[in-house]
Amino acid sequence: MQNVITYIDGFNLYFGLREKGWKRFYWINLVTLAKSLLKPGQKLKKVKYFTSRITLPPDKAQRQNEFIEALETLNDLSIYYGKYQANNITCKRCGCIMMKSNEKMTDVNIAVEMLTDAFMDSFDVAILISADSDLVAPIKSIKHLFPGKQVIIAFPPSRFSFELKNIANATFPIGRKKFKENIFPDQITKPDGHILCRPKQWDHPENN
Repeated sequence: MQNVITYIDGFNLYFGLREKGWKRFYWINLVTLAKSLLKPGQKLKKVKYFTSRITLPPDKAQRQNEFIEALETLNDLSIYYGKYQANNITCKRCGCIMMKSNEKMTDVNIAVEMLTDAFMDSFDVAILISADSDLVAPIKSIKHLFPGKQVIIAFPPSRFSFELKNIANATFPIGRKKFKENIFPDQITKPDGHILCRPKQWDHPENN
């Protein structure tokens, strides 16, 4: 059996789903999704999810928190946090200064985890759910240092990278059927009895 670790770029996945208009699939069980991507003879060892906490607007932050709490109920899943960095942006037309937040550290965190796991011989196959070409360098290092290991890229909806396609052992897009088959139940009961509910904003009949 080949041991598989799946690495998920949370914001790359989120924005791909958003661009498709697949809001219903934000409420996704990432462990069953990862298992659905395996081939015969492969065993999922771990899912590693990379994201950053948002604080504004409050309603959006609450929806993210509900989803993260749902993920925390899953076995074999770990969450790694980056951060948001606020930068001042000057409008070229009017000179108005605006503040824009940029998500930081996700690609670095993914690179560190993939390289560490390769050195620790924790996987035979790494599945990376992302289209971030910044991850070409660590993949190239893994393939050079550990030629027996495979790195497979699973592209989120509306996302693609020629650079990743050219460096990976194989690539494929994750289709709508995979998301539809792996969403969480509408309600999840935590071990302490607290009930988590799918945010109403994520439940659109047209996306069923």
